[in-house]
Amino acid sequence: MHGVHSPFIFDLYHNVILHDGFYVDYGNVEALRSELLQDDTQLEVTDFGAGPKAGAKKTRIVKGIARSSAKPEKYGQLLFRLVNHFQPETVFDLGTSLGITTSYLASARKNGSIYTFEGCPNIASQAQQNFKKLGLDNIHLITGNLDETLQMQVHMVKHIDFAFFDGNHRYEPTMRYFNLCLSKHHEYSVFVLDDLYWSAEMKRAWQEIKKHPQVLQTVDLFYIGLVFFRTSQPKEHFTLYF
Repeated sequence: MHGVHSPFIFDLYHNVILHDGFYVDYGNVEALRSELLQDDTQLEVTDFGAGPKAGAKKTRIVKGIARSSAKPEKYGQLLFRLVNHFQPETVFDLGTSLGITTSYLASARKNGSIYTFEGCPNIASQAQQNFKKLGLDNIHLITGNLDETLQMQVHMVKHIDFAFFDGNHRYEPTMRYFNLCLSKHHEYSVFVLDDLYWSAEMKRAWQEIKKHPQVLQTVDLFYIGLVFFRTSQPKEHFTLYF
């Protein structure tokens, strides 16, 4: 952090990213996670990924999905703090799964509108039950292929204040989703990208996003990257320890 002369990033890093206090909502979401990690319910899952398996159906167990798809506690809670700090009105969450991350986002901004996108109807229905358990009624769950649903929803909102990109870890869809959401960004929007170094394609997407003329500040926390558009700050890229 030595040499960071941006008061905005310095404050964000020390007071939000590294904040280690406890919020009651953490306990609620983590209790839900514990429950899901014990859940033996079988779901028929539709694969909307790329390649020959796209559209294929297979059976998965809820606890297996919770183990492999949910963001670890540390990152769910970081997303909570970011939303709690910036208080966005309109939040896009690209990749619902069982809704653990979505619940963190929605708990941090109970008066905002959280739009979350899930391809598989059976997983979406499980997520909907999870939101109900937590009493979160500010979530709009959109089911279907993200390539179709995202564009429609982007057109329907005035602006996107906060977006979390966790829907596809390939270069082309990541850039397409990013550019779609960019069409509704503003000076104070915050975009967060997941799994920056998960694959060569994600690394390439991250490098390209950093170079984008409208992207003015980025923070690389290794697993996730933060993107800002603040014209009052110089164009700068930070790599910080988290």
